[in-house]
Amino acid sequence: MNNWQINGLPLHPLLVHAVVVLLPLAALMLIIGSVWPAARRKFGILTPIIALAALIAVPLTTQAGEALEKQTEPSAILEKHTELGDHLLPWAAGLFLVALVQWFWFRRARRDSAEAGRRDSAATTRRPVVGIVLAVAAIAISVGATIDVVRIGDSGAQAVWSDSTSSTDQTPTPDGDD
Repeated sequence: MNNWQINGLPLHPLLVHAVVVLLPLAALMLIIGSVWPAARRKFGILTPIIALAALIAVPLTTQAGEALEKQTEPSAILEKHTELGDHLLPWAAGLFLVALVQWFWFRRARRDSAEAGRRDSAATTRRPVVGIVLAVAAIAISVGATIDVVRIGDSGAQAVWSDSTSSTDQTPTPDGDD
């Protein structure tokens, strides 16, 4: 019995949808929260939670894909898809880490501002610099993770559909009858 199936249906295609939705969604929320403080306050803890869900979904999807790979014919395009899929976990981990740090940092900065009033201090001077560094990191990790998801998805679609489309091609017969 294969643990990576539900009623005979491989889990990989089902789990892929979680990654394809959650990772870019977390990336988009992270970017928006980096440049728009009101949105960051509205999103609150939701951005790191969605990034965590994506992070959890990535290795599950990879493991389900490896189980599915054992059941399919080997091919170069499938090998490429598998190799690309193995590189998504660091992007997802980075996305979660930046989302979590950003949430903690701005939550603390808001609390500190409320407690201290608007007095001048070294911490107040550092805040914009850290905010800019977090925004740059958020944008870079979000763009990189999203591009990787697109590349992996494209290679997976090619691996699935390249054989099925080639078998339905209409090629003329040698005698000229179509």
